[in-house]
Formats: sequence, structure tokens, C-alpha cells
Amino acid sequence: MLDNSSTLSPSMFGGLISVSSNSPHLRKSGSRLLVSDLGEQGNSAEEDIWHSIESNKMKSVGTPLSSVVITPSPVLLWRFKVLLFLIWGFSCCKFGWDAVMRMSADLRDLFLYEAFLYYNPLLLVTMMVWLWGINLWFFAQANVGYGKIFDLDQSHLTHIEIWKCATWMTIIVPTSMTAYLYLYSNGEVLLAASQPVFLYAAVAMLLIFPFDIFHLSSRYFLLRTLWRIVFPLQAIMFADFFLADILTSMSKVFSDLERSVCRMIHHQVATIAWFEADSVCGSHSVAIPIVLVLPYIFRLFQCLRQYKDTRERTTLLNALKYSTAVPVIFLSALKYHVIPDKWLNVYRPLWLLSSVLNSLYSFYWDVNRDWDLSCFTRIFKFSKPSFLSHALYGRKWVFLWVIGSNLILRCTWTYKLSAHLRHNYLTVFTITVLEMLRRFQWVFFRVENEWNKINSKSNIQLSMTDTSNEEDKLLSSNDHNV
Repeated sequence: MLDNSSTLSPSMFGGLISVSSNSPHLRKSGSRLLVSDLGEQGNSAEEDIWHSIESNKMKSVGTPLSSVVITPSPVLLWRFKVLLFLIWGFSCCKFGWDAVMRMSADLRDLFLYEAFLYYNPLLLVTMMVWLWGINLWFFAQANVGYGKIFDLDQSHLTHIEIWKCATWMTIIVPTSMTAYLYLYSNGEVLLAASQPVFLYAAVAMLLIFPFDIFHLSSRYFLLRTLWRIVFPLQAIMFADFFLADILTSMSKVFSDLERSVCRMIHHQVATIAWFEADSVCGSHSVAIPIVLVLPYIFRLFQCLRQYKDTRERTTLLNALKYSTAVPVIFLSALKYHVIPDKWLNVYRPLWLLSSVLNSLYSFYWDVNRDWDLSCFTRIFKFSKPSFLSHALYGRKWVFLWVIGSNLILRCTWTYKLSAHLRHNYLTVFTITVLEMLRRFQWVFFRVENEWNKINSKSNIQLSMTDTSNEEDKLLSSNDHNV
């Protein structure tokens, strides 16, 4: 016989043991009894409790230690990636320098110039992608709806994804350049010549790849915008002339790109024949000024299309600004096709005059039309205050720097547009980088100006809607007592 104060409980060996109902093992601290002897209901409760305890024990015993996933911390992963990146950069510099030093002194400068020609365009494009990612980061911090400004869908790339693309470009392009220098210095001329060809072909295939990988929607948006720039047969959107303005700052990039592709087509890679004046892809080629002027011609046609749609005279003045770049480019190119005396006495003074006119007109348009400097810019006022927002927001030096640097770089802009000043490729590269930095800071104020216009239009529409609703209520009201 068992006492009423005890209950039968299953033992670990399958039998029954007598457990007192007052046992502390069946209590929770400060609570009532968990097990009672109230007939079948109490017995079922006991069975449920013991079943859950046994199942938990079986799960804890049966779980192997190998199923526990151990992931490194994000900080450790980031440091490891930075270390790999530094090792890769050091390796590229070491192999590239050894390859250059292995060449003869009379061939070294010419070959570096040629290698620079092939990889300079892609390096500058990579830099522009990095800068665009920084622009997007600032827009995100300042709550600027750039997706609405550029009419982007919800799948547009964020600044983090842009930086990932730029990182891969930063790795691939210098690696190909290092392989080009290394193979050529070791006598593998054919393999060296294939490096830039494969790189350009891979970039072209990646842009037109029709499958839904590598950000298909963003690639399609870029190609569609470029098509609209080249053929302005429809109404001009903000993204159309915004990208076209950026392309004008990259006209030197397209000029080098044309010469690189020309040499690849004519099988002149890894040679120095292009320095000859009668060379098809030489520095005296007529195609150089034509490619330089194309971005300005595209932008000019956009302005004429806008005037056709809106009949605003400011679009004609904007078209005049882009037309002033045409004489700068072609008067400079005439130096290779006229006698020296005629160049010095006739065309050089005209080139200087057109250069000054183009620089000052462009500077005036940047400050007075593209930007809105009537108040301190809000693009640097972050939603979460940080060191950058404290250093940039509401500071007068920001505007003084932007206006002063824009004026100086607008004047040096003429250097890269003038073919007869392009003998020192390092100087031209530096000026091109400075021009892209000028365009980088131009983006902030241009996008903010457009964002302010959109907000002001939406506010006006909301006020007009509220006024019309109030008038409708007054007219529809019939509760007049006379």
C-alpha cells in the first residue's frame, strides 16, 4: 500500500518509484504543487511533464557538437579582407616594378605610356564608381530620395553594393595590368597583348549579359540611359542629362578608350608604332577630337530637345554653353594639320580665347543655374549627427572651397580637351582625376537642387489640394439658416 501523500512515477529503468507529493523536485519555488493526485487528470499531467523532460534530455544528448555553427566576428572578417587586399596590392606593385625595371631604358618610357593608355580608362571609371558610392552614402545619411529623383525602382543599387562593384574593379584592372607588364618583360608578347583584349571583352560582355545576374536591372537602366543620351528622341529625364554631364567630364576617358580599341582592332597592342605621325591609331588621328567632342554634342542635342518640349529660353543658353567646347577641341587639333607659323599667329590666339570663354561660361552656369547656393546646403545635415555632418553642415568654408576649386578646375579643364597639350600623360591623368573630383562635388549640389525642386512642387500641390477641398466643402454645405 502506498500512502496518499505519494505518487507513482516512472523511473529511469522503466519501473515505478514512489515519490512524495511534497518533494521539492516537483515544485517551483514560491508556487503551488505541480503534481496532484486528483484522479486521471493528475496522472495525465504527470505523464506530459515526464514525457517533455525525457524528450528534452534525448534532444540534448543526441545533438552532435559538429552541428554548432561557429562564425567569426564581422570585425575579424573585415580585418582579414583588408589584410588580403594589402598583400594583393603589394604583390602587384612588386611584380609590376620588377617587370618595368627589367626592360631597357630606351623602351621603358614608351611601353609605360602604352600600358597606361590601355588601363587608364578603366582605372578612371573605377574611381568614378567609388566616388558615386560616396555620393549615395551621403544621400542616404541626409535622407535624400535619390531613387525618386532618378526614377529608380526598389531594386536599385545601394552605396554598399556600388562599393562592392568598385572593389572588384579595383582588383581586376590592376591585376590585368600587372600581368601585361610581367608577360611583356619576360618575352611573352602575344600573351601580354591578349591581357587588355580579354579585359575589354569581359567588360563589354558583362554589360550586355542578358541573364538575371550581376545586377541585371541596374545594367539595363545604365544601357537604356546611354541609349537615350546618344539618341534623344524622347522627352529628356533628369537621369539622362545628369549622366550626360558626367560623361562630359570623362571625355578624355573616351578618347583613350577609342585609341585602345583602335589598336586592338589593328593588332598593334604591345608595339610602339602608334607614335608615328601617319599611324592609323596615332596621337595625330582625326578620331581623337571627334570622340572628345561627342559628349558635348550629345548634351547640346539634349538641350535643343528640351527647348522643343518646354520652350524655355534657358535651355538654349545651356546649349550655347556646351557649344563653346567645340572650338576648344578642334582648334587644338589643328596644330597637327597646319604649318607652325599659321598655328602660332592665327589658331593659337583663337584657341586661347575660346578656352577662356568656355571656362568662365561653364563656371557661371554651375554656380548660378545648376546649384542653389541661396542657403546652406542640407545635403550634409545627417539624420544621425556625426563628425562629418558637424564639420560640413553650415560651414562657410565649404562654399568657399567649392566655388574656388570649381573655378580653378574649370580653367584646367581646357588642358585635357586640348590634344596638343597631352604629351605628358601623368599630368593629363592628374588633371583628369581633378576634373572627376570636381564633378564629384558638383553632384552633391546638383542633386540637392533637384530634390528641393521636387519637394517644393509637392508642397505646392498639397496646398492647392487642401484649398480646393475646403472650397468644395463650403460650396457643398447646405446648412444655412436665414
